[in-house]
Amino acid sequence: MSRRLGKLSAGVATTGIVMGAVAVLTAGTALAATTYATGSVAYMCNFPGIGQQQLDVKAQFDGPTSIASGATATPSNISGTATINATINALLNAANYDGVRGKANMPITITNATPASATVTNLDVPTQINPYVPGPRSFNIVQAAGTGVPTFTAGAPGSATASLGTTINAPLDFHKKDGTWTAWNFNCTVKNTNPAQNRAFSPAIPIT
Repeated sequence: MSRRLGKLSAGVATTGIVMGAVAVLTAGTALAATTYATGSVAYMCNFPGIGQQQLDVKAQFDGPTSIASGATATPSNISGTATINATINALLNAANYDGVRGKANMPITITNATPASATVTNLDVPTQINPYVPGPRSFNIVQAAGTGVPTFTAGAPGSATASLGTTINAPLDFHKKDGTWTAWNFNCTVKNTNPAQNRAFSPAIPIT
């Protein structure tokens, strides 16, 4: 979805908010990497021309297989996918939209680590323009050279769990079939459900 969704995830819907290659420790030792991933998390977002609609986001990242208490690690290979259902896809098509590009800013929280919350900024939502095909549609979100990724410090021995935040902001450009682009500040809030959605990346990260 946008010039900035183009730079926004997942994979978010397709790949799926947040992190993989190598974790850098304060001691300077690289540990083996594990991929941490969420399930599908539903957000309500302000789409151009059709208003509040659901967006299903998946995210993943690479991080250390385990980390020592007090050591630091930076997530890598962040990606995700953002998926709209068949009805929303048809509505966007009827409004003459067929693509997106942009960036995405995705807050995350983490237990037993500092900071307890931070934002991954300027994820890339690459330009994705395609003729209309009935059915769901997914947009990729990937880490790029300009993506800002926070570094975390592990807490007490035990484990840490990262989770997607409750909001997503994406300065996007939506592409129209006449070849023009419409700038759009895309804002999403996690859908309120009972029970609440599981936004956690799995597995938990062991802290030694």
